[in-house]
Amino acid sequence: MTRRLRFNGTGSGVNGCPSIHEDLDTGEVIVHGFPLADPNDIAQLRHLSEGEVPVVVPRELLVDFAPKEVARVPNIIGLEEFDRLFTRFEHTAWRLETRRRYASDELTDTYAEFVAGRPVSWEGRDAEWCAERREQVALGKRFGRVRIADDPPTVGQLYLLDNARRNSAVGETILNLRRSDAERVGLPDEDFWIFDSRLVALLNFDEADNLVDVELITEPAAVLRYAMARDAAMHHAVPYDEFAAGRAAQNE
Repeated sequence: MTRRLRFNGTGSGVNGCPSIHEDLDTGEVIVHGFPLADPNDIAQLRHLSEGEVPVVVPRELLVDFAPKEVARVPNIIGLEEFDRLFTRFEHTAWRLETRRRYASDELTDTYAEFVAGRPVSWEGRDAEWCAERREQVALGKRFGRVRIADDPPTVGQLYLLDNARRNSAVGETILNLRRSDAERVGLPDEDFWIFDSRLVALLNFDEADNLVDVELITEPAAVLRYAMARDAAMHHAVPYDEFAAGRAAQNE
């Protein structure tokens, strides 16, 4: 069976070697680098079994990107505690949205209006949420998202593309990225928020696309991995209105 590998990080920003990957199912760590080739060096190694290949990696690679726990115990919080993160962060809150639908969206009046083909007026909707966002933005805090969209987008993704008008109006920076581009640059297939580049809130959904709970991640190497994903997504994504205009031009 093919392993499910996650890229943890690299000691090189140019050629990506050496690097560390992690098996998401077994927790095993895969390290690749340049082989140790000198026979005199190899002769000094102990317990090198037949078929094993020694590789040389810088110490910083293991310090920065290797898992720090033998068995990781997730730090799960409830949705109320998750909501409090949006007023307790200091500088930036940013999200990657990767799913094809969100069950909570489909319970709203605005979603019903959208799928019925009626123009959605976002003014006055979700007044409490909008007021909180405006309040935090007024304090100098920044919110942003990159939303992954299929080609063609799903109904849920089109709804969120329209919804971006509301988020933008309260001060969020909303960008979109095609799924093919997200896969090309190796973005994780996960929904998460990252706060102040030091705390990650990983969103866990059930098979019916309901948000179940949230895992808090504070391990520096793991947070760095999500920060790198954020930077890559921001680099390749485009403003939502530009993305929408491109879709409209395609459909003409």
